[in-house]
Amino acid sequence: MNRIEVPAGLLAQASRGEAWAGWLDRLPRLAAELLDEWELVVDDTSRHGFCSLVLPVRTASGRPAVLKVHTDVDAEESDHEHLALQHWHGQGAVQLLRADPHRRAMLLERLHPEDLTGLWDLEACEIVAGLYGRIHVPAPPPLRTLSSYVERWNADLEQLPREAPLPRRMVEQAVSLSTALIADDATDGTMIHGDLHYENVLAADREPWLVIDPKPVSGDPHYELAPMLWNRFDELAGDVRDGLRRRFHTLVDGAGLDEDRARDWVVVRMVHNAMWTVHDAVGRDLTSDERTWMTVCVTIAKAVQE
Repeated sequence: MNRIEVPAGLLAQASRGEAWAGWLDRLPRLAAELLDEWELVVDDTSRHGFCSLVLPVRTASGRPAVLKVHTDVDAEESDHEHLALQHWHGQGAVQLLRADPHRRAMLLERLHPEDLTGLWDLEACEIVAGLYGRIHVPAPPPLRTLSSYVERWNADLEQLPREAPLPRRMVEQAVSLSTALIADDATDGTMIHGDLHYENVLAADREPWLVIDPKPVSGDPHYELAPMLWNRFDELAGDVRDGLRRRFHTLVDGAGLDEDRARDWVVVRMVHNAMWTVHDAVGRDLTSDERTWMTVCVTIAKAVQE
C-alpha cells in the first residue's frame, strides 16, 4: 500500500478539535486505499487546501490527474462539489474524472499552479466575469437553496445585539434586503460556485483558465461577486473606495448582471460575514485580525453604495 505524507499545514488542523484530529489520523490510510483501488501513482509533492488533501497522481494510462480527499468534519458546503463538477462537464471548470462521495474523494483533471493572483485585478475580474456565464447553469435538484441559507442567517442577524461593533443602520439595511431577496423567486434556481475568487481559478492546457473548488448552491448569479472584492483587499491601499468600485463594475458589466441586485447581495453578504465574526468572538474582545476583517466588511458594503 502507498505511504502518504500529509502536509504539515493540513496536520495543523488537528488543533481544531477531536473530530479534525480523528479525520487526519484516518487520512493517510484512506488516501492509500483510494490510490490502490483507482490504480493511481503519486508523482509529485502532496498539497493541501484548508480542508482537503491534494495528491498529484498519474492514472494507469499515464494521464496526469489530482486526487482530492476532503474532510468530513463540518463539511456541509462541500457535500455537492462532485455534483457541480459533474454537472459542468468541464465547461469552464476543472473536469471530474471519478468520484466517491461517501469517502469525499474526487479524481480531477490536473491543472497548472498559476492562478489569477498574478494578474492585474481588473484583468482577473474580466476573466471571472466571463466564467460566470459558463458555470451559471440551471441547478440540479439535490442542491440546497440560497434562500434557505439566507433565511437562517437573517434570523441570526435580527438577533444581533445593538451594541455589536457593526453600524446598526447597516444591520437593519441587510435585514431588509435579505427579507426581500428570500421572497424573490430569482434567488434560487441557478447553480452558483459560492466561493469564486482569484485563487479558485487555475491555468490549464485545455482552456486558458478553469474554475476549481466550488461550494455549490441553487442560487442567484448576483451572489457571486463579493469574494472578488474582499480577496486581494490589501492591494487597494490608498485607493480603496474607487478600487472596489472598479472591480464591482468590471464584474457586473462583464457578466451582464443587474447592478442594483448585485449591490444588494454584496451588502447582505458582507454584513453576514461581519456578523459571523461577532458570533465567533462572543465572551471575549475581538482580536486585531477580527477588527481588521470587520473594517473590510463595512468598507466594501459602503463602497458599492457610494
